[in-house]
Formats: sequence, structure tokens, C-alpha cells
Amino acid sequence: MNRQDDPLDLGKPPAAARVVVAMSGGVDSTTTAAMLADQGYEVIGVTLQLYDHGAAIKRKNACCAGEDIHDARTAAERIGIPHYVLDYESQFRQAVMEDFAESYLRGETPIPCVRCNQTVKFRDLLTVARDLDADCLATGHYVRRTVGPAGPEMRVGRDPAKDQSYFLFATTAEQLDYLRFPLGDLTKTETRDLARRYGLEIADKPESQDICFVPNGNYASVVEKLRPGAADPGEIVDLEGQVLGHHDGIIHYTIGQRRGLGIGGRRDEAEGGDSAPLFVIRLEAEAKRVVVGPREALARAVVGVGDLNWLGGGAPVEDVPVRVKLRSTMAPVAATLRQGAGGWEVALDTPQYGVAQGQAAVLYAAEDDQVLGGGWIRPT
Repeated sequence: MNRQDDPLDLGKPPAAARVVVAMSGGVDSTTTAAMLADQGYEVIGVTLQLYDHGAAIKRKNACCAGEDIHDARTAAERIGIPHYVLDYESQFRQAVMEDFAESYLRGETPIPCVRCNQTVKFRDLLTVARDLDADCLATGHYVRRTVGPAGPEMRVGRDPAKDQSYFLFATTAEQLDYLRFPLGDLTKTETRDLARRYGLEIADKPESQDICFVPNGNYASVVEKLRPGAADPGEIVDLEGQVLGHHDGIIHYTIGQRRGLGIGGRRDEAEGGDSAPLFVIRLEAEAKRVVVGPREALARAVVGVGDLNWLGGGAPVEDVPVRVKLRSTMAPVAATLRQGAGGWEVALDTPQYGVAQGQAAVLYAAEDDQVLGGGWIRPT
């Protein structure tokens, strides 16, 4: 059966297959549902309400809450598919929001969208899809799923500006076997064009820029609400321990930060010498201390990786040539995955700056666009 007769590679024609689509209310997931229905699949739309409905209803473009739930329901009616809204607020708070707060208290810089995909969406929603006797769960993510010699593989999206593989590195091989990503070969412009073709009102809907439960990007206020007293004051010190100033909570700082240090951002390198910019080098959570220093102190040649999720087939061997992203916005750089004294680590061909605990080290094949998995950056 060719791709035209079996677009989702389910081994059966669309008319014989049932697909659950995770509908957040945005243009990507809504277009996914419309496209699959147009191809002849039996489509069921499912939207997860993930946080306080009463407060969120006032916010626009808030994933999985408020007006987005209304948009998903309206779109499902337009497409002509059944649609269900499931209350997963308690699961989301425990697995994502509480973890987010605890991560900041540990001096980390968390990525809640990865945790959400890892837990509520790709764990709990997969269970819902299977309970509905669906052949697969489809999402609007911009990644591609192919089948290689060892089974399903994840590959970066065709549109580099929209590729979301960094946020999906924790997808397990078992989950990948069941998941489908119909938009992986499209650009965002092509997706919006499809939405217009299907007559969807959300075709020109702007994308959400904030984490869904963090209004206006104010992370610290959310952490303080979840953990009263989290913003305890402390010292700002240099690499030798000399006190340069004081802060109102380490939750206001991230590794590599230069602006907003509250100490002028510069200090003399030597008496009578030129001054140099200061950056946050590390956060000492137990001591409530922010350590600052020159940019060169940020350089990391080796990055520890915890909870490694491997999608490269079989078990990872030592000294695997890879490309790695240490932040979602950076281009992959050459490195080697190897076993170190404390577990898996990535040895970088060229030192990188601003590597933050709590972010992810996402691994890609050295020679092509396959996503090999990744893990959480751990302290070294």
C-alpha cells in the first residue's frame, strides 16, 4: 500500500482507520484534524483542559484553556467530527507546574513544554486514544516520523523555522510507534493555506508566545504563587566568593544572564584595569547564592546528561558521534556521546557558553536529520 492510499502508514486505507487528534485550539492541531478527515479517516478530536478554566477563559491564545478550548470545539463542529474536552488540571499541576516550581528552586531553568509532552500529552493522552480504540494519536507538531531498519524514527521537520524536535526528545520508542505527525513535511505558511482551504476560522490565528500557565512571561510570580517564600534574598558573589551585591531570590536568575544583575553588570578586572561584563555562572540553591564572573567562565566542554532517552535503535554504544542542541534556539553542534564517571555525557568539539541545568541536551545523528533522543542537563 503506497503513501497516497495510506498517508499515516497504518497498514490500512483511511476509511478503515480511526485517529484521535490532540486539538489544542491552535491552527496546527486544528488543520491536522481537518486534513485527516478530508483524507477519509474517522477522526476524533480530544482537547485537554490543563489549568484553571475560570481564570484562563479570559486569556487569548492560551494552549489547552480558555478561548482555545472554544476554538477547538468550534473547529470540530466545522470539520464534522466528535470532540471531547477532558479535565486534566490536577495531572497537569502535579506533573508540570509543581515540577516547574521545584526546578527553579533547585537553581535550574526548566522546560515545562517538554514535561507536558512527556507526561500529560504523550503518556495520558495516548492512553485515552487507545481506550477509544484508535489506530494512532496524531498531533500538530512539526517533526517527521519515518520507519527505518530498527523501527520508527523521529526526524526534524522540513521547515527549520518550525522544527519542534527539541521539545519532543523525551518521546519513547513505544510512543513513537503509535504517534503520527501529519504536518512534518509542511511549512507554517502551507499549514495556514490548508486551514483557509478547509474554511477554518483559525487560519490566521496568532501563535501563543508564552508558556500556557505563565502570563506575560513572568516566571518568578508563578513560582512564588506555587511556592510561597521562594524568592528568599541572598548574596551575589564573584568566583572567589567576594560579595558584590544582594538579590531578591535566585528564581529571578538564569545561567548566562548578563542584564538585570543589580550590580551594574561590570567590575574592574584589576586595579586600574579595564572593566569586563559579568554573567551568571552558577546558582547555588542551598546557599541562596548567585555566582557571577567573566564570560569565559561559562565555557563548557563536557555536559552531563541525565535520564537519557535513546531513539537511535537498540542501546546506545560508547563514543557515538552526534550533533547536539543545548537550547531550543541554537543550531546543533558537533559532539560525542560517551559514558563518563557520573553517567552519560556529551563531549563538545567546541566549548559552548550558557549551558543551564534543567535544560535539555537533544541529540541528532552526525550525518543526517534523525533525532537520536536526549536527556536533561545535569550538574557537573
